Amino acid sequence: MAIPAAEILIEKGAPVVAASNDAYRRAALNDSRTQAGLLAEVAKRIDGFLASDQTSIEFPLAVGDVIDCRYFQATLTHAAEGEGEGCVLMLVDHTAQHHTERSLRREMMTDSLTGLPNRQGFGDLIEAMVANGQRHAVLVIDLNRFGRLNACMGSLVGDELLITVARRLKGALRSRDSIGRIGGNEFGILMMIDGSEDEAHILAERIDRALRSPFRLTDYEVNVEASVGIAFNEGLDDDAEELIRHAQFAVKHAKAAGRTQVYHPQAFTIARAQFAMETALRRAIEREELHLAYQPICDLSTGRTIAFEALARWRDAEGRDHSPSDFIPVAEESGLIVPLGRWAANQALLQLAEWDRRAGGDCGVRMSVNVSAIQLQRDDIPALIESALAKAGVAGERLILELTESAIVGDPDRVSAIMNALKQLGPTIAMDDFGTGYSSLAYLQKLPIDILKIDRSFVSGMLADRDKIAIVRAILGLAQALGMKTTAEGIEAVELGQTLAALGCTHGQGYYYARPLDPDAAWAMIAGQA
Repeated sequence: MAIPAAEILIEKGAPVVAASNDAYRRAALNDSRTQAGLLAEVAKRIDGFLASDQTSIEFPLAVGDVIDCRYFQATLTHAAEGEGEGCVLMLVDHTAQHHTERSLRREMMTDSLTGLPNRQGFGDLIEAMVANGQRHAVLVIDLNRFGRLNACMGSLVGDELLITVARRLKGALRSRDSIGRIGGNEFGILMMIDGSEDEAHILAERIDRALRSPFRLTDYEVNVEASVGIAFNEGLDDDAEELIRHAQFAVKHAKAAGRTQVYHPQAFTIARAQFAMETALRRAIEREELHLAYQPICDLSTGRTIAFEALARWRDAEGRDHSPSDFIPVAEESGLIVPLGRWAANQALLQLAEWDRRAGGDCGVRMSVNVSAIQLQRDDIPALIESALAKAGVAGERLILELTESAIVGDPDRVSAIMNALKQLGPTIAMDDFGTGYSSLAYLQKLPIDILKIDRSFVSGMLADRDKIAIVRAILGLAQALGMKTTAEGIEAVELGQTLAALGCTHGQGYYYARPLDPDAAWAMIAGQA
């Protein structure tokens, strides 16, 4: 099949069509309007081509207007000698291919469910605004608990909700704002900032109001809560993806705070440091680089050590000690507290068995091990404890399990079942940090708790604070009424221990008795009171 071709000559400094083939005419390229546009494009290149040593050049060529535009791949070659100053133009029609590629790109940039730009398409919108030099902000809207809704009601209901949310969000925007679906349950909004950054907060409030009303779906009425994170483009190197990530980082904080949050670089720096610590901690757990220290728990009436609390300590390969107040929260947030807790329980009971071996029998102390709320949620604690006791060959009655108040009240029915299963194995159960959470007295009566540990925040400075003394006295009275023993944390002076003993507290721990000890120092304390 012949391709359109025409001979182009230079007359009076401008290109003209001197001759053309039938294919050129059948393609209606000789139409005066079309040909004028074609020659205008050729004129941009022909002088340079004729003056060069090149035998031919190729370039894309678009002819027509926005509504009816045709796309060609053009080739210019030199005209035969003796035909004057000019060249031959050959055209391959790529219009259909162009439309197909544009359609595919549009599909690639569009979310098939909502019809909104997807993450890539949304990024292109940001880049276009950057190219125009406009100040802008990105808001990320995350639908809270969407995964739970999907699981309970099915993906069809979830899809219908997403479509309806998209419509409602579009209705809350200004005409110059753009919206995209950038994740499963995340929407991004790109807004131009005309004045102050308050405009973004005003839009966030408008979005909150728009989503507050129930969504009436085909078979359900659903209430939706959303978190909003905002990131402004100041200080960025025109990176659309980075701006989206910043807004997503802000929305993560919004979920925790319960209100709209703005991205701040300082918070991001802290988060990166925590991520680095998480990576290092994961490696340390795998390589067994952590160790346990043992803090004595003493009988306040006799001063005798009756137990040790096992506390995780971490010295990295470079010899740096990491504070538990730094790495334990990271372990809990990342889920690493589960393998860490498993290791600690096994290691602590093996150490108790080692002290028994040295003593030639029961060494006279018990071991106290912490169990976090995350462990209770994600791990099979009764199976863990049963296995650890069996490996160490230690009786369950020698073990104290410390559960935080928040872990107990988070899901009391489930925790009650776990605690009853644990009690079948013999351990004593202590509620740690009592008084800092939101315990119901009904929980204390219902759950098989043996010991209340009074948080150090009430014990420290108690002698100089009548309110703290009143709180401690009330806790001790409550424990006595329920038949529970008590352990006071943070005892740092003999007078404090004496006062607590006089008030009826049974046990205590703190720097007055000893800081957390290594296994040999703890054994020396055990041997010294034999």
